[in-house]
Amino acid sequence: MHRTVRPTAVPRTRWTDGLSDLSIAGDPLAFPHLAVENAPGHPTTVAGFAALARSIAADRARWRPLVRYDALTRWYARLETGPGYEVWLLSWLPGQSSGLHDHGASTGVLTVVQGELAERSVDRSGESVRALAPGSVRVLPGRHGRSGQRSGSAPGYLHEMVNTTLEPAVSIHVYSPGLVEMNQYGQVAAARRQSAYEGA
Repeated sequence: MHRTVRPTAVPRTRWTDGLSDLSIAGDPLAFPHLAVENAPGHPTTVAGFAALARSIAADRARWRPLVRYDALTRWYARLETGPGYEVWLLSWLPGQSSGLHDHGASTGVLTVVQGELAERSVDRSGESVRALAPGSVRVLPGRHGRSGQRSGSAPGYLHEMVNTTLEPAVSIHVYSPGLVEMNQYGQVAAARRQSAYEGA
Protein backbone atom coordinates (compact mmCIF):
# COMPACT_ATOMS: atom_id res chain seq x y z
CA MET A 1 0.00 0.00 0.00
CA HIS A 2 1.39 3.37 -1.06
CA ARG A 3 1.06 6.20 1.43
CA THR A 4 1.43 9.88 0.51
CA VAL A 5 3.10 12.10 3.09
CA ARG A 6 2.06 15.71 2.84
CA PRO A 7 4.31 18.44 4.22
CA THR A 8 3.03 20.29 7.25
CA ALA A 9 1.73 23.75 6.35
CA VAL A 10 3.85 26.56 7.74
CA PRO A 11 1.69 29.30 9.30
CA ARG A 12 2.05 32.68 7.57
CA THR A 13 3.02 35.67 9.69
CA ARG A 14 0.64 38.62 9.42
CA TRP A 15 2.30 42.01 9.27
CA THR A 16 0.25 44.18 11.60
CA ASP A 17 0.88 46.94 14.12
CA GLY A 18 1.75 46.05 17.69
CA LEU A 19 3.92 42.95 17.20
CA SER A 20 7.34 42.40 18.74
CA ASP A 21 10.51 43.20 16.81
CA LEU A 22 11.02 39.48 16.25
CA SER A 23 7.51 39.10 14.83
CA ILE A 24 7.91 42.18 12.65
CA ALA A 25 11.47 41.80 11.41
CA GLY A 26 12.01 38.09 11.92
CA ASP A 27 15.06 36.32 13.25
CA PRO A 28 18.03 38.55 12.27
CA LEU A 29 20.10 35.45 11.48
CA ALA A 30 17.46 34.32 8.98
CA PHE A 31 17.38 37.65 7.16
CA PRO A 32 20.77 38.59 5.68
CA HIS A 33 19.61 42.16 4.94
CA LEU A 34 19.68 42.86 8.71
CA ALA A 35 23.34 41.87 9.03
CA VAL A 36 25.14 44.56 7.04
CA GLU A 37 28.78 43.73 6.45
CA ASN A 38 31.53 46.29 5.93
CA ALA A 39 29.22 49.05 7.13
CA PRO A 40 30.76 52.52 7.37
CA GLY A 41 31.16 54.22 10.76
CA HIS A 42 27.89 54.46 12.65
CA PRO A 43 26.20 57.88 12.48
CA THR A 44 26.02 59.97 15.65
CA THR A 45 24.42 63.21 14.42
CA VAL A 46 21.13 64.14 12.78
CA ALA A 47 23.07 64.94 9.59
CA GLY A 48 24.67 61.49 9.76
CA PHE A 49 21.29 59.79 10.14
CA ALA A 50 19.88 61.83 7.25
CA ALA A 51 22.84 60.71 5.12
CA LEU A 52 22.18 57.10 6.17
CA ALA A 53 18.51 57.40 5.15
CA ARG A 54 19.53 58.86 1.75
CA SER A 55 22.10 56.15 1.13
CA ILE A 56 19.65 53.34 1.93
CA ALA A 57 16.99 55.02 -0.22
CA ALA A 58 19.43 55.15 -3.13
CA ASP A 59 20.12 51.41 -2.81
CA ARG A 60 16.82 50.24 -4.33
CA ALA A 61 18.13 46.70 -4.83
CA ARG A 62 18.42 46.42 -1.05
CA TRP A 63 14.90 47.47 -0.01
CA ARG A 64 12.67 47.08 -3.09
CA PRO A 65 12.39 43.24 -2.92
CA LEU A 66 11.24 43.52 0.71
CA VAL A 67 8.23 45.80 0.08
CA ARG A 68 4.83 44.30 0.83
CA TYR A 69 1.36 45.83 1.02
CA ASP A 70 -1.38 45.02 3.52
CA ALA A 71 -4.95 46.08 2.74
CA LEU A 72 -5.75 46.45 6.45
CA THR A 73 -2.80 48.41 7.79
CA ARG A 74 0.45 50.02 6.78
CA TRP A 75 3.19 47.42 6.47
CA TYR A 76 6.68 47.66 7.91
CA ALA A 77 9.90 45.72 8.34
CA ARG A 78 13.16 46.52 10.06
CA LEU A 79 15.99 47.00 7.57
CA GLU A 80 18.99 47.59 9.80
CA THR A 81 20.08 48.05 13.39
CA GLY A 82 23.23 49.59 14.79
CA PRO A 83 24.52 51.05 18.04
CA GLY A 84 21.79 53.43 19.15
CA TYR A 85 19.66 53.40 15.99
CA GLU A 86 17.42 51.33 13.73
CA VAL A 87 16.08 51.66 10.18
CA TRP A 88 12.53 50.74 9.10
CA LEU A 89 10.90 50.28 5.71
CA LEU A 90 7.18 51.19 5.56
CA SER A 91 4.63 50.87 2.79
CA TRP A 92 1.34 52.74 2.51
CA LEU A 93 -1.66 51.97 0.35
CA PRO A 94 -3.98 54.88 -0.56
CA GLY A 95 -5.73 56.19 2.56
CA GLN A 96 -3.50 54.41 5.08
CA SER A 97 -2.35 56.53 8.01
CA SER A 98 -0.11 56.27 11.05
CA GLY A 99 -2.60 58.17 13.21
CA LEU A 100 -1.43 61.06 15.38
CA HIS A 101 1.57 59.90 17.40
CA ASP A 102 4.93 60.80 18.87
CA HIS A 103 8.15 58.78 19.02
CA GLY A 104 8.90 59.21 22.71
CA ALA A 105 12.58 59.99 23.23
CA SER A 106 13.60 58.87 19.73
CA THR A 107 14.53 61.37 17.04
CA GLY A 108 13.50 60.25 13.57
CA VAL A 109 14.62 60.94 10.02
CA LEU A 110 12.34 59.80 7.21
CA THR A 111 12.59 59.87 3.47
CA VAL A 112 9.96 58.98 0.89
CA VAL A 113 11.29 56.62 -1.77
CA GLN A 114 8.14 55.94 -3.79
CA GLY A 115 4.82 57.76 -4.16
CA GLU A 116 3.89 60.69 -1.93
CA LEU A 117 2.92 61.10 1.72
CA ALA A 118 1.35 63.98 3.61
CA GLU A 119 2.51 64.91 7.10
CA ARG A 120 0.29 66.76 9.56
CA SER A 121 2.27 67.98 12.55
CA VAL A 122 1.53 69.78 15.79
CA ASP A 123 4.25 71.70 17.59
CA ARG A 124 4.79 74.95 19.47
CA SER A 125 4.07 76.98 16.33
CA GLY A 126 0.70 75.28 15.75
CA GLU A 127 -0.55 72.76 13.19
CA SER A 128 0.82 72.39 9.68
CA VAL A 129 0.47 70.04 6.71
CA ARG A 130 3.21 69.34 4.16
CA ALA A 131 3.45 67.06 1.14
CA LEU A 132 6.46 64.75 1.00
CA ALA A 133 7.47 63.69 -2.51
CA PRO A 134 10.16 61.11 -3.35
CA GLY A 135 13.52 62.34 -2.08
CA SER A 136 11.97 64.47 0.67
CA VAL A 137 13.81 64.14 3.98
CA ARG A 138 12.18 65.12 7.29
CA VAL A 139 13.73 65.30 10.76
CA LEU A 140 11.24 64.34 13.48
CA PRO A 141 12.36 65.58 16.92
CA GLY A 142 11.96 63.31 19.91
CA ARG A 143 11.20 64.27 23.48
CA HIS A 144 14.80 65.37 23.98
CA GLY A 145 14.54 68.00 21.24
CA ARG A 146 17.62 69.35 19.50
CA SER A 147 19.53 70.17 22.66
CA GLY A 148 19.43 66.56 23.87
CA GLN A 149 18.00 67.72 27.20
CA ARG A 150 14.82 66.09 28.46
CA SER A 151 12.10 68.71 28.65
CA GLY A 152 10.35 67.44 31.79
CA SER A 153 6.63 67.12 31.22
CA ALA A 154 6.63 69.24 28.06
CA PRO A 155 5.23 67.30 25.10
CA GLY A 156 7.33 66.14 22.19
CA TYR A 157 6.74 66.34 18.45
CA LEU A 158 3.32 65.05 17.40
CA HIS A 159 2.55 64.12 13.80
CA GLU A 160 0.54 61.93 11.46
CA MET A 161 1.67 60.43 8.17
CA VAL A 162 -0.98 59.55 5.57
CA ASN A 163 -1.07 58.48 1.94
CA THR A 164 -3.61 60.92 0.48
CA THR A 165 -2.91 59.90 -3.13
CA LEU A 166 -4.30 57.12 -5.32
CA GLU A 167 -0.94 55.35 -5.62
CA PRO A 168 1.01 53.23 -3.08
CA ALA A 169 3.88 54.89 -1.24
CA VAL A 170 7.05 53.62 0.43
CA SER A 171 9.20 55.38 3.03
CA ILE A 172 12.38 54.71 5.01
CA HIS A 173 12.64 55.79 8.66
CA VAL A 174 15.74 56.02 10.86
CA TYR A 175 15.24 56.31 14.64
CA SER A 176 17.83 57.15 17.29
CA PRO A 177 17.74 55.73 19.81
CA GLY A 178 15.85 52.72 18.43
CA LEU A 179 12.08 53.17 18.54
CA VAL A 180 10.78 51.66 21.79
CA GLU A 181 7.93 54.10 22.42
CA MET A 182 5.22 55.30 20.04
CA ASN A 183 2.28 57.03 21.72
CA GLN A 184 -0.98 57.32 19.76
CA TYR A 185 -3.32 60.32 20.21
CA GLY A 186 -6.92 60.95 19.20
CA GLN A 187 -8.18 64.39 18.23
CA VAL A 188 -9.12 65.32 21.82
CA ALA A 189 -5.73 64.28 23.17
CA ALA A 190 -4.05 66.20 20.33
CA ALA A 191 -5.96 69.34 21.32
CA ARG A 192 -4.78 68.87 24.90
CA ARG A 193 -1.24 68.48 23.64
CA GLN A 194 -1.59 71.73 21.70
CA SER A 195 -2.74 73.46 24.91
CA ALA A 196 0.28 71.97 26.71
CA TYR A 197 2.55 73.42 24.01
CA GLU A 198 1.01 76.83 24.51
CA GLY A 199 1.50 76.58 28.27
CA ALA A 200 5.01 75.12 28.15
